[in-house]
Amino acid sequence: MFQSLIKSIFLVHVFLSISMLSTAQETQLSTIANNGWAGNSVNTVIFRKNSLISFKNKQYVAYYDHDQNVVLAKRKIGSKHWIVVTTPYKGDAADAHKSISVMVDGDGFLHVVWGQHNNKLNYAKSTLAGSLTLGNKEEMLSVKENKVSYPEFYKLANGDLLFFYRDGGSGNGNLMINRYSLKTKKWTRLQDGMIDGEGQRNAYWQVAVDQAGTIHLSWVWRESPDVASNHDLCYAKSTDGGTTWLKSTGDKYMLPITATNAEYTIKIPQKSELINQTSMFADAKGKVFIAGYWREANENGPQYHLVYKTDTTWEVSNLNFRKTTFSLSGTGTKQIPISRPQIIVWPNGKHDAAGLLFRDAERQNKVSIALNNYLGSDDWTIKDLTQTDMGDWEPTYDTELWKTKKILSLFLQNVTQIDGEGKGEQLPTKVQVLDLKPGKLK
Repeated sequence: MFQSLIKSIFLVHVFLSISMLSTAQETQLSTIANNGWAGNSVNTVIFRKNSLISFKNKQYVAYYDHDQNVVLAKRKIGSKHWIVVTTPYKGDAADAHKSISVMVDGDGFLHVVWGQHNNKLNYAKSTLAGSLTLGNKEEMLSVKENKVSYPEFYKLANGDLLFFYRDGGSGNGNLMINRYSLKTKKWTRLQDGMIDGEGQRNAYWQVAVDQAGTIHLSWVWRESPDVASNHDLCYAKSTDGGTTWLKSTGDKYMLPITATNAEYTIKIPQKSELINQTSMFADAKGKVFIAGYWREANENGPQYHLVYKTDTTWEVSNLNFRKTTFSLSGTGTKQIPISRPQIIVWPNGKHDAAGLLFRDAERQNKVSIALNNYLGSDDWTIKDLTQTDMGDWEPTYDTELWKTKKILSLFLQNVTQIDGEGKGEQLPTKVQVLDLKPGKLK
């Protein structure tokens, strides 16, 4: 009987091992460190471009540790072993705007910007290709670099980089774009106030670069520091690396873009709980998908929406699965019961499949994904990717790894955000990466 029991235990162990191995082929969770700053959401805000990024066979990640140090790490793609380096730089992690953004250029050098919210640029790049050692702080151009907010890197097909940021404050700021050349190893100004708030408003944008190199840009307008003054959703694109900008119809913009000459994909009034700085995706054919949330006139609370362009018009899909209400107003980083969403799209036969990543208090703040195997239908299926509460986490992922291998690599950390830019007393938490293939989540 004892031998029978041992045999049963052994068979159960083998079965579980096989099951775990099978799951690991599609999903893998790796831990980088246990000391991530968690007193607010600065490590997980959605406008980190990027929190983690891949180049060739290596993946790089950045975060603040419990002492507010800028920490870099790297691994071989697919490995669970991370090399971690604490840099000599610190950031004011107590302000959730001041996130770290990273990108690897076409020569393999890591570019890092941190600690930005209406202050002087903090920028450095690695001393060698593939290295986690950063050189001295540098200026890019020195002009209009004293009020930098929302730094974002994007890579062009030739390996050059674009750097987007806001010059000015909330409700009164302009979009700036710099370009880094692999040939000259220098930055130049590409656009100076391309989207102009005219001293009355500013644009909160999101960007996607498709595989053909077209830059897609969408944004909401904000009239004041109050998030309730967000309104409307606009669009522009560039097929020449950011010099010339077009509407979705191909008509050329006369720059700067203002509230008067912008292309509006959908008109959304102020006080509609419209969130800013969400996400955008452009597929290999240049089709555009914009994710966000707002409350329609006949609704009690905000719902996630997907806005996308067909051959002739802009379409809006209301996912319409949320039940609870909340009001979006006030200043500073808000404590909100749902995260801003990320959208990814992939081919499914002759159709498009989509995954909208989010976190919702309705689902106990787990990492969740809404899946649609036939985009254009209303058939959305909700799945949880974790079983643990992630606090006030928002989704960010490795855009380059998704482009090249269709692997979704998510930055994970349980964080707490106090409403109105407060700082919580939460102890440090694990910094992790979750890898999965959404196409396998049926």
